[in-house]
Amino acid sequence: MPRLKELYDKEIAAQLTKEFSYKNVMQVPKIEKVVINMGLGEAIQNVKILDSAVEELTSIAGQKPVITKAKKSIAGFKLRQGMPIGCMVTLRREKMYEFLDRLINVALPRVRDFKGISGKGFDGRGNYSLGIKEQLIFPEIDYDKIDKIKGLNITIVTSAATDAESKALLKQLGMPFRN
Repeated sequence: MPRLKELYDKEIAAQLTKEFSYKNVMQVPKIEKVVINMGLGEAIQNVKILDSAVEELTSIAGQKPVITKAKKSIAGFKLRQGMPIGCMVTLRREKMYEFLDRLINVALPRVRDFKGISGKGFDGRGNYSLGIKEQLIFPEIDYDKIDKIKGLNITIVTSAATDAESKALLKQLGMPFRN
């Protein structure tokens, strides 16, 4: 059982129940999934970038990503419908908890001049999104094999009804918010 899942089951669920005075165990918010997305606009000119992005995202997430394709044609960007433009992976259950543990305790502290993550990334429905400017903060990525620095977006989907409940859950899990 992942360390973060064990912590949630033993301590965090009880603390959230007491803090928000839930009447039922099913009301306690939990993390449902984590979606990691890497959008690559440069893939229009250079398709090889997409192969390296898939390889890097596989090593970060521990699961093979899906290649996303353009939904619309945009003439200004020389983009046609159906062209590969990025990759994404959805993590659930054990892999999700393992990734969150590595993100919170290993990767985020490796960000240069790290003072915490913004508390403004909530969407109003209890989900949190954060952007990472470079994939090098993950220890799985070998610095010598990097051809280009790529950013990625991480969305944490929770069952919380409000942003306050979701923020309390993530804070209990160890997410370093600065505000």
